[in-house]
Amino acid sequence: MRKPVSPKVDPTEGDNVDGEDLTVRRAAVEALGTENGSVVVVDPASGRILTMVNQKLALKSGFIPCSTIKLVTALAALSEHVVDRETSIYTSRHVSYNLTTAIAKSNNPYFATLGARLGFDRVVHYAQMLGLGEKAGLDIPGEQPGALPEAPPKVGGMGLMTSFGEGFQVTPLELAGILTAIANNGTLYYLQYPRTQDEAGQISPKVKRALELAPNGIADLKVGMRQAVDYGTARRANYDPNEAIFGKTGTCTDFRAGSHMGWLGSFIEDGPHQLVVVVMLTSPTKSVSGAVASGVAGTFYRNLSEQRYLAGLPAGKKSDLPEIISTTPCCSK
Repeated sequence: MRKPVSPKVDPTEGDNVDGEDLTVRRAAVEALGTENGSVVVVDPASGRILTMVNQKLALKSGFIPCSTIKLVTALAALSEHVVDRETSIYTSRHVSYNLTTAIAKSNNPYFATLGARLGFDRVVHYAQMLGLGEKAGLDIPGEQPGALPEAPPKVGGMGLMTSFGEGFQVTPLELAGILTAIANNGTLYYLQYPRTQDEAGQISPKVKRALELAPNGIADLKVGMRQAVDYGTARRANYDPNEAIFGKTGTCTDFRAGSHMGWLGSFIEDGPHQLVVVVMLTSPTKSVSGAVASGVAGTFYRNLSEQRYLAGLPAGKKSDLPEIISTTPCCSK
């Protein structure tokens, strides 16, 4: 019996690019290649979507978030004083983790313990605060919201819900919204997707809500996200040890959809261009994972660095990435 082969696709088919930052888009398209997935890049200072590769997939009603849900679990636990950054939790007789190492290594038993201590209602409260279960964008044609669980999973309970995201349906835009709020230290913006360059030049930030979190909650979370890129599960995103990149991976199987998932939610906060980058991959085979998604993000960051975009593109310098010369409107139905 032949093993299933991961299909190769053109993830740009049907995308509208007229209002995008084309330098960012070229870098994202080249990094994604023919993987069945989506790359969403957002300016965390305004909520402007700079590019959305594979718009049909990015705007769909949601996917299991896998371990990226640990961002929600961690912020809830810190804000409810269930743990602080240095609280150690034994996950076996001789092994313990604190929050930083648990995020860096994406340790499931640690976050299952946090879920049991928090309980269903508190987890869902923070998930809603962070924008899950609702549209992330402001009047983006074709966008569908994800969904919140109605009860803890019958199999696995709170542990599976808060470590793998079982019961949640999350869109790439919703995850980008969460990362935007983390990157800018606590403001959840409506994501805005300009359809023309004129619209892009007129975007002003639209605040959805200011997050009510522990004073040091986001700062404590960032330490673990930085370590995930430095030595943990997101290290393939680390294209340059001198760059401050923060990330959280996700790898799991969506049994409802019969697909394997790979996620990376990340951001870079130094230099003239602060960026949130979400990579989501889906496949019927185990060819995708959080590590693979991290590799896509790392290639994306490297592409932009080579164009000097992250340091500011010198006047008159042209990109060497492939030219984007045409566009087809997406998602009008």
